[in-house]
Amino acid sequence: MMLSAPSGSDLQDRTEGAAADTAAASRRGGRPSRTQSEQLGERILSAATHLFLTHGYGATSIEAVARQARVSKRTFYHRFEDKPALFGAVVHRIIDRLRPPANLPLLEGANLQEILERLAGFILRAALSPQAIALHRLIVAESARFPQLVATVTKEGATEEAIRLIAGVLDREARAGNLEVDDSAFAAEQFLYMVMTLPQRRAMGLGTPMPPALLDAWVRDVVNLFLNGCRGWDRGAT
Repeated sequence: MMLSAPSGSDLQDRTEGAAADTAAASRRGGRPSRTQSEQLGERILSAATHLFLTHGYGATSIEAVARQARVSKRTFYHRFEDKPALFGAVVHRIIDRLRPPANLPLLEGANLQEILERLAGFILRAALSPQAIALHRLIVAESARFPQLVATVTKEGATEEAIRLIAGVLDREARAGNLEVDDSAFAAEQFLYMVMTLPQRRAMGLGTPMPPALLDAWVRDVVNLFLNGCRGWDRGAT
């Protein structure tokens, strides 16, 4: 099943509110400024984010979003083609806000273990943020009915971005003779899911959520296991 396309009534509704919007624009003295337009877009996205994450994709209508954002449907359709486009914008906004600032150094550390622990900490904080958990819960609950929800999240490329970053670190260490790895992308993918899968599942209610102290220990132990395997585990070194 694909995400629903606009129905005939939805297309007709795109012209609703034209008179009201025209009158409002006249009262404002014409078209909104760029700042006002950006603020309006943010208001729509904030309303949509709340409704999608609270009620789910299927139960959220464009009418509800417009009502929550206090805009006409004409104003809504001027910015978003349809509900799938709105959901894509919401996902992009959530994931973009989970990324660390561009000026934040991610690969700092005296050695590979410290670098990976730093990366794992960033990954875990993002994966366990309230909006990330709510989005993950939505995808799990509704992807059978709306398969393109998964594609929408995948399109953002956050997972692939993290894998490439980790793989780059592993390749650099392998070239320096500090590590032996045959397939850095595969190893990076395994590391990523080792870091976040169990804590994320427990945060979603599949077990007891892990407190901060346990999450810190989890990061150290995952990095230790990843680097040392099961051949020799020196817990005293951490």
